[in-house]
Amino acid sequence: MYETLDLTVDERGVARLTLNRAEKHNAMSAQMLTDLRQAVDDIAADETIRVVVLTGAGKSFCAGGDLAWMQAQMAADSATRFVEARKLAEMLQALNTLPKPLIGMVQGNAFGGGVGMASVCDIAIGADHLKMGLTETKLGIIPATIGPYVLARMGEARARRVFMSARLFGAAEAVELGLLARAVPAAELEAAVEAEIVPYLNCAPGAVAAAKQLTRELGPRIDAEIIDTTIQALVDRWETEEAKEGISAFFEKRKANWVR
Repeated sequence: MYETLDLTVDERGVARLTLNRAEKHNAMSAQMLTDLRQAVDDIAADETIRVVVLTGAGKSFCAGGDLAWMQAQMAADSATRFVEARKLAEMLQALNTLPKPLIGMVQGNAFGGGVGMASVCDIAIGADHLKMGLTETKLGIIPATIGPYVLARMGEARARRVFMSARLFGAAEAVELGLLARAVPAAELEAAVEAEIVPYLNCAPGAVAAAKQLTRELGPRIDAEIIDTTIQALVDRWETEEAKEGISAFFEKRKANWVR
């Protein structure tokens, strides 16, 4: 059904949505953006699904945006860049507003857009060996479309510690920053996620959905205007000389000209 994802549902109505590009560390390609948006629509429409667990196959949760996809944006015209940026932004908002509890099982590293994916979960639990980081500025770009969700999760003061520096940090600091609710040994991750699932199975699904919607209405504003602002910011950044240099340096396996 999906080229880049696996979706399974158990007899309790617990869905597991697995990013399945392990060989690419589950980096988000154009196809994955399409698959994720379709999966969200399918899950939302399935009344038998009570809870959703989002995880990744292999060693990494999500390495962020696929570099080949970003390289394609460097060569695209402005209209195409807008279309691709909107796909990313709308996929994140669809996950953020999914009318089911979304539990992140962050079993490995999460960088860039992977941090955004963790941030749209209602709760994220991580393996204690993982690394995270908002690595976009090393490539001359910015964490734009994920920004509203990262800021909503961390708050501005904590976000400013890591939002611009591309610094990597471990699971303990991710908990301190609010990205993860807690970090546990990898062998205990399944049990920790299961402990978050079970209470929902005793709740009225419609009430859970309504309560989640209310939290979004009362929480930080993430609406069409905010999303459009992030899309424009990303497209503008893709068109800079720094972005061209950063992406080129990555593929040429050299340091960008600003590295000291």
